[in-house]
Amino acid sequence: MITGGTGSFGNAVLKRFLRTDIGEIRIFSRDEKKQDDMRHEYQAKYPDVAHKIKFYIGDVRNLESCRSAMPGVDYIFHAAALKQVPSCEFFPMEAVRTNVIGTDNVLTAAIEAKVKCVICLSTDKAAYPVNAMGITKAIEEKVAVAKSRQTNTTKICCTRYGNVMCSRGSVIPLWIDQIRAGQPITLTEPTMTRFIMSLDEAVDLVLFAFEHGENGDILVQKAPACTIQTQAEAVCELFGGKKESIKVIGIRHGEKMYETLLTNEECAKAIDMGEFYRVPADNRGLNYDQYFVEGNKKRATLSEFDSNNTELLSLEETKAKIASLEYIQEELKKNTK
Repeated sequence: MITGGTGSFGNAVLKRFLRTDIGEIRIFSRDEKKQDDMRHEYQAKYPDVAHKIKFYIGDVRNLESCRSAMPGVDYIFHAAALKQVPSCEFFPMEAVRTNVIGTDNVLTAAIEAKVKCVICLSTDKAAYPVNAMGITKAIEEKVAVAKSRQTNTTKICCTRYGNVMCSRGSVIPLWIDQIRAGQPITLTEPTMTRFIMSLDEAVDLVLFAFEHGENGDILVQKAPACTIQTQAEAVCELFGGKKESIKVIGIRHGEKMYETLLTNEECAKAIDMGEFYRVPADNRGLNYDQYFVEGNKKRATLSEFDSNNTELLSLEETKAKIASLEYIQEELKKNTK
C-alpha cells in the first residue's frame, strides 16, 4: 500500500513494482479526482497489469480510515504528507494533523494488522528544522522510532532525502512554464544550496531501506547538491531561457540557506553503508541515571552532512543530471514539435 499514492513518489513506486510478482498495490489517498485520473492513465498505458492497482479513498488523519485499508497488506510506503514549506507555515496545525497524527495512525493500524514493514518518507528539512513542515517531519521521525520500540512484528524505518527534481509542486516545472511563457524565471536566492536527486533515486533509497534497514532506522542517501543559481542556469540552457533575465525574488517563508541530511548529533552514531548512511535508533531505556556517569566515548569523524559540504555539482554536471530525467526528456520533445 502507498499512502498519498497519487503523488509523484506514489507514481514512481507504482511504475517500479507494477510488472513484478506483487499481486496487489493499493493506492490510499483522499482525492477521488486524482485517483480517477490515475486509474484511467494506468488502464491506458498498462492494460495487462492495471488490474493489480486497487484504489482506496481514505485519509491518514482518520485512524478508522487507515484500519479499513490494512487487511492483507504486507508492506507500506507512507508518502502522504503536507510538503509545501509556505503553506505549512501559514497552516501549521494542518501539517501536524497530516504529518504527525497521520503517521501515528498509519503505524498504529499497521502494527495492529501485523504488516511486515512500513517505510516512512521524511525530508532533509527534518534535520535542524526551522519551518513548520520540517518540524512536523522531525516529529514524524520521532513517532516512527518510538513506534518501532513497541513492535517486533512490524519493521518501521524512515528515509530522509533532499529535493526531488520535477516532483509535483517543485521548482523546475515552474521554470519551464515561465520560459515558455516568455517570462524571466524566478529564484529565491542564488547562493542557496539544495541536495538534488531524481524520483528513481528516491525510490532506490526506499528499496534500500526495505532490504537493509533495521527496526527504528533512519536511512539517508549521499546525494550531491548545487546552488539554486546553477540549477536555474541549467534549466535555461536546456529550454532556451535567458540566463541574464533570471529574477531574484528573495527567500520565502521558512526557507533555509542550506539543508542538512545528517545532524552533528546523528553523525556520532551514523553507519557508512557506501552510497547511504544508516542512523540506528537510540534504544536506551528511560532510566537516564546511568548516563550521568556513563557517556558515549565513541564519536564518528563526520560532523554534519549538509548541502554545503557534500559534492557540489558544476553547471554542466547539473544540466546532465536534470537532462537525464524522464520528465525533462518528455518536456524537451514538446519543444521540438
